[in-house]
Amino acid sequence: MIRRAAPTDIPALAALEAVFPSDRMSTRNFQDLLRRGRGSVLVYEDGGALLGDAVVLYRRNSPTARIYSLVVEPAQRGRGIAQQLLTAVEAEARERHCQTLRLEVRPDNAQALRLYAHLGYTVERRLEQFYEDGSPALRLSKIL
Repeated sequence: MIRRAAPTDIPALAALEAVFPSDRMSTRNFQDLLRRGRGSVLVYEDGGALLGDAVVLYRRNSPTARIYSLVVEPAQRGRGIAQQLLTAVEAEARERHCQTLRLEVRPDNAQALRLYAHLGYTVERRLEQFYEDGSPALRLSKIL
């Protein structure tokens, strides 16, 4: 089931973020997002466990939303959780009158790149030394 994150989800969200090699969201980041409402955190829950989440940032008066984080528990990959989260993110962005979704992904994340391509995301450009560890990123976007 996909739902909006609640403050009680923050420890589980922070644990999911540990999957990333760098640029992880902290407990404080999640607290700010949930309190200030400048973004959205959707979670995929199954049997009381959070198996994935998507963090989307919105700017006032901007037609573009940014998928800041999308993560699925490694043992649960291949079940379609990321695709379901992306579908929910896209629906929410449309409800907020956004016209475009953007995100960054590591060029060596072949599984994510296949998923994004399958869902209609295209590469805009490569960003050198984008991540904290100096790795590059590919900026992708999708017209909604």
